[in-house]
Amino acid sequence: MSVQQLPPLPTKGTVARMEAAMALGSFAIGTGEFAIMGLMPDIASNLQLSEPQVGHAISAYALGVMVGAPTLAILGAKLLRKHMLLLLMALYALGNLATAFAPSFGGLVAFRFVSGLPHGAYFGIAAVVASSMVVSNQRAGAVARVMMGLTLAMLLGNPVATFLGQYFGWRSAFVLVGVIALCTIAMVWRFVPQRHDEVRSDPRKELKAFTLPQVWMALAIASIGFAGMFCVFSYLAPTMLEVTRVAPQWIPFGLAAFGLGGIIGNIAGGKLFDRLQFRAVGLVLAWSIAVLLFFTFAAHALWSLLLGVGLVGTMIALAAPLQIRLMDIAHEAPSLAAASNHAAFNLANALGPWLGGMAITAGMGWTSTGFIGAATALAGLGLYFIARRMKGGH
Repeated sequence: MSVQQLPPLPTKGTVARMEAAMALGSFAIGTGEFAIMGLMPDIASNLQLSEPQVGHAISAYALGVMVGAPTLAILGAKLLRKHMLLLLMALYALGNLATAFAPSFGGLVAFRFVSGLPHGAYFGIAAVVASSMVVSNQRAGAVARVMMGLTLAMLLGNPVATFLGQYFGWRSAFVLVGVIALCTIAMVWRFVPQRHDEVRSDPRKELKAFTLPQVWMALAIASIGFAGMFCVFSYLAPTMLEVTRVAPQWIPFGLAAFGLGGIIGNIAGGKLFDRLQFRAVGLVLAWSIAVLLFFTFAAHALWSLLLGVGLVGTMIALAAPLQIRLMDIAHEAPSLAAASNHAAFNLANALGPWLGGMAITAGMGWTSTGFIGAATALAGLGLYFIARRMKGGH
């Protein structure tokens, strides 16, 4: 029995408060995930590393998400979803506060891994809760509203964290994330009701759903097709300094442009899926190829770079459609499917910086991230067409 069959639906006011509480957690996670990218030059200077070496800390976080998303979703299957949200956000607060006091680069990498563990499971459970509040044809919009915290983090949280990190030291940014996570715990405790009548997940059914080929195709599309966004965004700060040749004070504006694009893409992604269903994924991937290629040529002037990075930010439109796609396919494993989607996106978050770092280290230049990103988006589009031709594709 799927979560959409649970009666009764809450009132609009209750839904709005619950979505806001869970979106604050999304804001904390988005700020924590992306802050290190804006502060890459500062961390590299402070710890006497190269920017591609700092990229390993980004990959460590992504690895934490990939490990934690399915593991914690299965381990917490028998818990009430409200309790899981509280536990996951407590772990996120702990990981980021520990990052702020990391004594060395090894400690930074280790604590970034710990911080990543609750990421996917939190988004997965929040997506299940959000989609269970509304009628069937409004589910993608509900998930997108919870995800709005992530895109607001790109627009506001990450630039503010970068500003704080530049003026008070990079560690202050992770203190900020820890405080936001603690505020989320209070909000979820207050506004997300504790429903003892909710259908608990069966770990065996959750795992069985992952024998479906279409589940793996959706995860492959996310992990490969989305890598280009992270490839560009991870090296945005050094690109602005070395290619666009602006002062470091302009970096938060580049991050804000990315965040504005993310908000537009997040809203568009929910609406596209509610209208086009799985076809929305192919449309977004085709758009991604175009904007990543544009960024490569736009990076040399400030005005065009801001436009280009904003367009790259719209690639977040892929998130909500793939989230609902997975929950539909693996309808008996909603929590694990939704969490695994974020594990796949963070495989993209690991793959993108890794491929970009290799190209940069090989002397291909900072703007090579756009070409590499376009290639991964093209590969994702190819996977989309394969999925469409397979049994269960539509």
